[in-house]
Amino acid sequence: MRRAVCPGSFDPIHNGHLDVIGRAARLYDVVHVAVMINKSKQGLFSIEERIDMIREATADYGNVEVESFHGLLVDFCKQRDIPAIVKGLRAVSDFDYELQMAQMNMGLSGVETLFVPTIPTYSFLSSSLVKEVATWGGDVAHLLPAHVHAALVERLRAK
Repeated sequence: MRRAVCPGSFDPIHNGHLDVIGRAARLYDVVHVAVMINKSKQGLFSIEERIDMIREATADYGNVEVESFHGLLVDFCKQRDIPAIVKGLRAVSDFDYELQMAQMNMGLSGVETLFVPTIPTYSFLSSSLVKEVATWGGDVAHLLPAHVHAALVERLRAK
């Protein structure tokens, strides 16, 4: 079985994430989406909420497994016998950081990193930007799955 992981915080998952996950799902038999836990950051959505949103958004793929993980991504990969990490690149600035991470991951464990360029439609997109625009009343519905948009609007209304 060809396995890969798409890691991230996914707070919340947006269409750019789904593009990368969907492309990986066409290339691999199983794609693990690892919602990485960073205890030093307080997300807008809980880890459980993010997992539920991702599962709903990827349900049609049929070969995507979603779970959380705390620690080194290479440990996640070793525990699940995953030889490849798939990461989306939006710009050259992403490449600088991601190349360092890829080289470190290769050196630590031999896990390969594959970079997928984002499609131009989503080249600017980040969860932080989506949250910021939505906080100020901007329309981000076209950037998110409908159920994620509804959850985002509700969460921001409650704040």
